[in-house]
Amino acid sequence: MGTIVVGYVPKAEGQAALRRAAEEALLRDAKLVVVNSHRGGRDFDREDAVRSETELETIRAELTEAGVAHEIRQLVRGLDPADDLIQVAADVEADFIIIGLRRRSPVGKMILGSNAQRILLDAPCPVLAVKSTE
Repeated sequence: MGTIVVGYVPKAEGQAALRRAAEEALLRDAKLVVVNSHRGGRDFDREDAVRSETELETIRAELTEAGVAHEIRQLVRGLDPADDLIQVAADVEADFIIIGLRRRSPVGKMILGSNAQRILLDAPCPVLAVKSTE
């Protein structure tokens, strides 16, 4: 059984990545590792943690119902989301990573996004980038 790692954020691009990752996990009979990463500190308080845990519980139930073997990791350890995703992918020897991308302005397209760019360039495995439909 292989392993797929997906970066999840509670936004349209995170939902798109999660949907595609669940489809791929079922198709490949792979385990799905969902990574929700926060830097922590003042930007992530108790209320944010509770809200995030509630969202992840919903995801856990949906994946279980769909028959997707999965593990969910909520990481709040001061690292950039890119660092967390790359580290988890290396630790579990992921077959590939799935990330969501959002639409950007013409200038934003030139830089792609620092987390997405770092994941694409530094991941220890292939990366599938999924666009949200919104």
